[in-house]
Amino acid sequence: MPYRVGFDVGGTFTDFVLQSPTGELTTAKRLTTYPDPSAACLAGLDQLTAAVGWDEIAQVVHGTTLGSNIVIERKAQGVGLLTTRGFRDVLIIGREKRYQVYDLQIEKPAPLIPRRLIGEVTERVLADGSVRTPLDEDDARRAIRELATRGVTTLAVCFLHAYRNPVHEKRVAELAADEAPGMVVTLSHEVSPTFREYERTSTTVVNAYVMTALREYLRGLGAALKERGYRGRLFVMQSSGGIATAEAMERYPVRMIESGPAAGALMAAAYGELTGHSDLIAFDMGGTTAKLALVENGRPGTTTAFELHRVNNAPGSGLPMNIQAIDLVEIGAGGGSIARARLGVIAVGPESASSTPGPVCYGRGGTEPTVTDANLALGYLNPEYFAGGTMTLDGAAAARAIAERVARPLGLSVEEVAWGIHQIVTTNMELATRVVSIERGRDPRALTLVAFGGSGPVHGCRLAQALGIPRVIMPVAAGVTAAIGLLAAEVRFDVARTYMRRVDAVDLAFVSAMYDDMTRQAAEVVRESAVDGDVVIARSADARYVGQGYELTVPVPAGALDAAALAGVRRSFDEIYAARYGYANPSEPVEIVTWKLSATGQTMPIRLQRARYGGEETDGSRARKPDRRAWFPETDGWIETPVYDRYRLAPGRSLRGPAIVEERESTTVLPPGVTATVDDYASLIVSVRP
Repeated sequence: MPYRVGFDVGGTFTDFVLQSPTGELTTAKRLTTYPDPSAACLAGLDQLTAAVGWDEIAQVVHGTTLGSNIVIERKAQGVGLLTTRGFRDVLIIGREKRYQVYDLQIEKPAPLIPRRLIGEVTERVLADGSVRTPLDEDDARRAIRELATRGVTTLAVCFLHAYRNPVHEKRVAELAADEAPGMVVTLSHEVSPTFREYERTSTTVVNAYVMTALREYLRGLGAALKERGYRGRLFVMQSSGGIATAEAMERYPVRMIESGPAAGALMAAAYGELTGHSDLIAFDMGGTTAKLALVENGRPGTTTAFELHRVNNAPGSGLPMNIQAIDLVEIGAGGGSIARARLGVIAVGPESASSTPGPVCYGRGGTEPTVTDANLALGYLNPEYFAGGTMTLDGAAAARAIAERVARPLGLSVEEVAWGIHQIVTTNMELATRVVSIERGRDPRALTLVAFGGSGPVHGCRLAQALGIPRVIMPVAAGVTAAIGLLAAEVRFDVARTYMRRVDAVDLAFVSAMYDDMTRQAAEVVRESAVDGDVVIARSADARYVGQGYELTVPVPAGALDAAALAGVRRSFDEIYAARYGYANPSEPVEIVTWKLSATGQTMPIRLQRARYGGEETDGSRARKPDRRAWFPETDGWIETPVYDRYRLAPGRSLRGPAIVEERESTTVLPPGVTATVDDYASLIVSVRP
């Protein structure tokens, strides 16, 4: 194996990992830089690879939340939309649903494109692909010129039923090249060739909205790596959990809208496999957000109905996208989440101090107390060893901010408020965990929690106690688990197309030809990633009982698509439906609405080393660091707490809480009553008592 590098940009920290040919991992963390996160990326890469020539590095994989940040913060400029005449307000109307039926004050996120930058074109394609109204080219030219004069430099084109017949969209792209040669055009039939007009339009608009910024970002990053002597391709993690080249993501940037969190879920599944637990919850708590995902049978669940920027995590409140994505729940609960006294109680988040200015204890100008400040005030964090000693935390400043901003207005002590902050943010994450477990039909008491991220191991045991989860896995280097996960991903590209037919009325020749075309498209993207060996094709379909409005994904067998294969699809649908809802009706007709395909190619596999430790003696004395006062309610307050060096804990070593385990990237807090054992890969396997 050659050297490989993964780096993941988060809201507060950017994480790095270098894997050597022997499998040894070298990690690093840096504060994320704003407005250009590539500054921290390049500085961290220079530090990480100082002893390795760039010509020895075979692969670089990147994960980032830059795309979602651009959307959430409404940073893009000059983005317009062309749609079929009469459909100018599709983004505003949406599904005509209230995500909270009885809340009269709800406000949906505003559309990404203002109405004045949405143009209409005379044309009409019917659901069967036939042309009812030919494209009026003069009208299209006029609309393009009008949008250009209003400052539009990136154009999304989404015509009615273009997924069935894209002839008008293709022609408008040609007209745009004539009328506005510098304009970048995104076509819906290329980005999201599936039905449901609002979701397809939203997906196309998001792709256009982030395209310019992400293209410049990826090209600049790739050029900087080449200047340093890197001779390989820059790979980017997609929301689906697969990687693709930066060039592919320049065409389909909407696919990388949640690339960083997806890598963490993949690595959680890998740690579950190492420890013999295939059903688990991946819990990633960083500096800005907490992300949770359900892993079943060793694989994270996926969805094609992804929503960004949900309001209070309510379905239907965010911006929908028809992309293949790991099914994550993300909330504003991280180390940088700001705590305030609000209406006589403690409120935490979703606002974050991020890295600029950061928590008060960072000493970078922050004035509002955060979760990290509270954990420092409780004695959980070592102010001299934060981020491996690269940062020194100001505990006195954190305590003052908690006292002035929250404790004094509420008439409480600093310790009471700090514990309240810790408990409230854990409760917020408990509610999100219920969404990915109980609302998916899984009892959390039968699952294992994998806690990672910079703040995850601080809160993991408390979260497990609240939900009755019996076991927590705390991976070594938990603070950079998502970056490690970037090296565990396969090259992957997903394609989906809508062709709505009852199972007993499918045109087999048409679907077979469509699948052949989809295979060529997906395999081409995988092959351009310089994948050696076979490209593996997996087919599936979204099916439903006739008359229903929502679908379930079922596998489509490989090989010739014939009547026997469709009968197998029908049987699979009944089985999956019964598993989800508790019953199925084999006599009820079923229709397939969307046919899907995934192409994957194996790159270099991640290889985790077995644990090495720093010469710990049998009694564990060399792993002990000086005890530290920490606050636990079970002990009625402050107690001298044993502190351990993670790197000197030998496999098989057991610890009993209360205890604190320190490493460079994160800190693990073991409350009273829990026990932890170090496994062969240096992970802490924690047994939790509710």
